[in-house]
Amino acid sequence: MIRSLRRCLMGAAALALMAGTAQAFDTSARAAFVLDYTTGTVLLAKNADESLPPASMSKLMTLYMAFEAVRDGRLKLDEELPVSEHAMSYGGSTMFLNTTDRVRVEDLLRGIIVLSGNDACAVIAEALSPNGTEAGFADLMTRRAQQLGMTGSQFENASGWPADGHVMSVRDLSLLARRIIEDFPEFYPMFAERRFEFDGRAPSNVNNRNPLLALDIGADGLKTGHTEEAGYGLVGSARQGERRVIFAISGLESERARAEESEAIVNWAFRQFAERKLVEQGNEIARAQVWLGDEDSVGLVAREDVDLLIPVTPGTELGAEVVYTGPLRAPIAAGQQLAELIIRPEGLPEHRVPLFAAEDVPSGGFLKRMMTVSSVLVNRLQEPAPEPEAM
Repeated sequence: MIRSLRRCLMGAAALALMAGTAQAFDTSARAAFVLDYTTGTVLLAKNADESLPPASMSKLMTLYMAFEAVRDGRLKLDEELPVSEHAMSYGGSTMFLNTTDRVRVEDLLRGIIVLSGNDACAVIAEALSPNGTEAGFADLMTRRAQQLGMTGSQFENASGWPADGHVMSVRDLSLLARRIIEDFPEFYPMFAERRFEFDGRAPSNVNNRNPLLALDIGADGLKTGHTEEAGYGLVGSARQGERRVIFAISGLESERARAEESEAIVNWAFRQFAERKLVEQGNEIARAQVWLGDEDSVGLVAREDVDLLIPVTPGTELGAEVVYTGPLRAPIAAGQQLAELIIRPEGLPEHRVPLFAAEDVPSGGFLKRMMTVSSVLVNRLQEPAPEPEAM
């Protein structure tokens, strides 16, 4: 039978971890996803898998693929790329490129990151497309997104220009942000640059639109977005101490609402949660009952430290239990996986930790086995007889 122990965590201490109930963040965004990068804990998910128009936030996919091309040697940072009539025809946020230009890849990357240049996206797309078209590159974007696990994304262009079927989920945007941070640390500092002037030709478009960069909250990326259909959105990341938070929001009503919501999310994520060591490697978590063994129980330990993000406001207990199918039959070898520790921080996803035997438990000798069997028989004989059924 499955047995559950709701005691013994952190060595021999009783299970009464004082944690808190983090106040839920009531976002006005149509969709939102907040991830603690360090522990992988999802702090908030609202319509997280709904595929929505991402506007310029989808430029992150173009950038990811451009970074891959530079890393693989298919593009060079000092390589100069031509500007097509198609690229020059873009409106909205641009670098004001024209067909007489040949632009360095590094300048195009900054033009996309800092200036949100639609024309720069098209130049990169045409250079990497198998048929030299932005549409061909969009097909590559969709296929690469699927490979990365971004199941709610489909691309029709490289810039996020409004188009039927051009969609991403906020979960996908957060996953993509995490991949950029992890896979391309050499390029990620570009996202914190507040200003980029290209050839003096775009005085009206030189500042990074990310409103968090000017605040002292550890923000260092990533990308804003806005169209009439998509509303105002932002994929952001901030680091304070050893913790980093990544988030994506979409569907805000104004630029001001986007800025205020983004700042509030960052402050909430850092102030309402803290990382704590809940389990130490090798410390006994609990003891599980053993059947026909030289000992009646066996210690349960974790093989690794368990650091989890938990609410910090005091007042409630952190739910946890040890679950195993028992009693466990001897012999048992040290290191054998026997049970699972389930930790349930209120308002956060549960976390499961495999538990292993702390020591060997050999089979009991003949006398020990006979005493165990006899004890079971005596207990059963002492059980009250069932009441007769009424006729």
